[in-house]
Amino acid sequence: MTATTRVGTPQFPGLTGRVALVTGANHGIGAATAEALAANGGRVLITFLRLADEPDPGTPAEYAEHRSRDASTVLQRIRDKGGQAEAAEADLSDSSTIPPLFDRAEAAFGPVEILVNNASGWIADTFGPQETDGFGRHLASMSPTSHDRVFDVDARAAALLIAEFARRHVARGASWGRIIGLTSGGPLGFPGEVSYGAAKAAQVNYTMSAAVELALHGITANVVHPPITDTGWVTSEVEDLLATSQEHFHIAQASDVADVIAYLASDLAGLITANVIQLR
Repeated sequence: MTATTRVGTPQFPGLTGRVALVTGANHGIGAATAEALAANGGRVLITFLRLADEPDPGTPAEYAEHRSRDASTVLQRIRDKGGQAEAAEADLSDSSTIPPLFDRAEAAFGPVEILVNNASGWIADTFGPQETDGFGRHLASMSPTSHDRVFDVDARAAALLIAEFARRHVARGASWGRIIGLTSGGPLGFPGEVSYGAAKAAQVNYTMSAAVELALHGITANVVHPPITDTGWVTSEVEDLLATSQEHFHIAQASDVADVIAYLASDLAGLITANVIQLR
């Protein structure tokens, strides 16, 4: 098991002046994506929601701290490098928050041309009786609460964001657009994170439909399936368990995944659509 190493700032043509909406971008992959797009000349609206997680012995306190942040640190990093970004706090489980995000982006920068569905209502839940997973993290019993917390953000909000993006794109007669989602789990679901895996599968399906339905309007739509990515939750126990994995080859950094997303948003990826891109 090896960690990836990132050298320099990759350049992706065609992003200068493009307006992007990146959800869940106060930390982790979302933050790194916002920074990658801005570093390539994109103008970015960051959405975030400050979360107050219950303490969990299997999860580093650092991760909970990351999730509780606003987006000020990310904005500062972007602006210090000459990039353009604004931020808006939004609870995406409330569908009424979605159209105003596009209004906010348009007021600041112009119409949204790149949508990155990164935000998640993640919770680890299970059908089984176990109370912790293989990493020592608390498991909730699958319930209406655990289902709705994840599906409201990872599936419904992602679909409604795509719908709002598409409606405005078509209405203004635009001919260039990018939709990029993120997924997890696999053909056998996501044991130990059953609602999360199912919600991500729904997001994949919505995004593939968008790829087919919106192709004539110049929109590509793809989904990235990251490898194990250290956004603050990877512990020595995680590293030990992954060391013998036949499925996972790397522990990535958030910037590694962000580079793939920025590539898909760039002009280099104009012929790539309707794909789930598995990173390992």
